Amino acid sequence: MGIYLGIDTSNYTTSTALFDSSAWELGDKAVKMEKKLLPTAPGALGLRQSDAVFAHVQQLGTLAEQLFQDGTPELSGVGVSIFPRRAEGSYMPCFLVGQMGAQLISSAVGVPMVAFSHQEGHIAAALYSAGRLDLMKERFIAFHLSGGTTDALLVEPGEPFFKITPAARSLDLKAGQAVDRVGLMLGLKFPCGPQLTELALRCEEKIKVRPTMKGADCCLSGIENRCRKLLDEGKAPEYIALFCLKSIEAALDGMTRALIEKYGELPLVYAGGVMSNVIIRQQFESKYGGIFAEPQFSSDNAAGIAILAALAAGEDICRERKAD
Repeated sequence: MGIYLGIDTSNYTTSTALFDSSAWELGDKAVKMEKKLLPTAPGALGLRQSDAVFAHVQQLGTLAEQLFQDGTPELSGVGVSIFPRRAEGSYMPCFLVGQMGAQLISSAVGVPMVAFSHQEGHIAAALYSAGRLDLMKERFIAFHLSGGTTDALLVEPGEPFFKITPAARSLDLKAGQAVDRVGLMLGLKFPCGPQLTELALRCEEKIKVRPTMKGADCCLSGIENRCRKLLDEGKAPEYIALFCLKSIEAALDGMTRALIEKYGELPLVYAGGVMSNVIIRQQFESKYGGIFAEPQFSSDNAAGIAILAALAAGEDICRERKAD
């Protein structure tokens, strides 16, 4: 039993977390997390990598102070995300900040540092939040929808803990990009997801959209243009916000149906910032029995990285249990 530190410095969020395997065994809350969005200029659509690196350097130390404000635990290991995906050529400079911090802490404390991908962290956090770490030993489909990815992944037991094989994707715009572009179009602040959802929930009109699919892959680039046309036609912002989210929902539904047809009735796990949207979540929970992380574990976070560090140390936590 031990306590494991996780660090994740993604393109939009600085995040630190502690996972206590003893608390997990007792059924208590096992994760403590501190995270903060990177600052963006008004009207800006994202950040340059150089600005993201600078912001992480400014924020990581403060978040560590907050994480350890009740005392510094005796760590058993440190986990860190060092690239977006476990694939050749997958690289973003912003992850170097977290890697540097993790190397410093592991060297100073004398505990192992284990590196993971940001994507692996998202999957582990979603499974933990849903109380389904037992799926780490099974075959399932994981959807990862964020500002940088709209992917469906076949996940199977393998190295280091699971083998991830791309199964379907967006062929152009990513779901999070569509949300942010439409949000900025409506005068919202980046990142626009929570505000766009609030706006959409005020719309009482029924909206039906037909997704653009190519096999199990989807195309999302038309969403921005259609929303712009609706705005020019004088449609209410509430309607446009719901139209955007329903368009993403329709594409995700098309991907899900195609993958069920290809792989059969596998567990379906939905993660990433876009999947914290309550409108989309309700649809896939009721229709497919989809497994979702709670919002704080669905958007970028270090919790999954800390959990993976515990697994790397040999902790036996891959069992189903009531979610926090």
